[in-house]
Amino acid sequence: MSVEQTRPTKGYVPPGGHKLPPLPYPYNALEPVISKRTLRIHHDRHHLAYVEGLNKAELRLVEARRMGDFSLVKHWERELAFHGSGHILHSIYWTVMAPGGLREPGYYTCLEIEKYFGGFAPFKEQFTEASIQVEASGWGVLCWVPSWMRLEILTAEKHQNLTQWGAIPLLVVDAWEHAYYLDYQNRRADYVRAWWSLVNWNEVERRLRLAMRTRVPLETSFGM
Repeated sequence: MSVEQTRPTKGYVPPGGHKLPPLPYPYNALEPVISKRTLRIHHDRHHLAYVEGLNKAELRLVEARRMGDFSLVKHWERELAFHGSGHILHSIYWTVMAPGGLREPGYYTCLEIEKYFGGFAPFKEQFTEASIQVEASGWGVLCWVPSWMRLEILTAEKHQNLTQWGAIPLLVVDAWEHAYYLDYQNRRADYVRAWWSLVNWNEVERRLRLAMRTRVPLETSFGM
């Protein structure tokens, strides 16, 4: 049996096949925290640009492999990381928000937050301040780290810098100016603090439960 016959195909995206996901709510659904105009521009223009940039980078690398010409590989690898990370983080960002927010943190979310951060209040304070203080354009990210089986808060400069390999994003807030400038101008702190009222904790719980099944072993296992 060939590798192609045994490889799972559900969710597989061929090179250059990424598409802009639709918003799970109308453009005006997040008002007054995020305006209709901001959401339309952010999703339809900015996110689309990352999807297009990712597809372009993947297809250029397909061509490089076909031609055996890797003279521009450093450039296209950078584009792959930047646009690919932008596409992933934006896709998560839309889903972890909902009109008026949804419920309180779920059972596993509360359990893991309490275990590592010592309570919801210190977790929220650290996440808020990390997101406000991330340098230049970036993100605040709550993630599950399979290598040590716990949560962590990271900041991502641009979309891809300062990550930990294997970390799975669960809750993300976009701190790029295009996410808030029309509504808050240079008041990033006001935007981040208002954003908490939109968090879709049902989706965060779902993502955490999926992430907790993942393993990124840091040691070998003999006899497999």
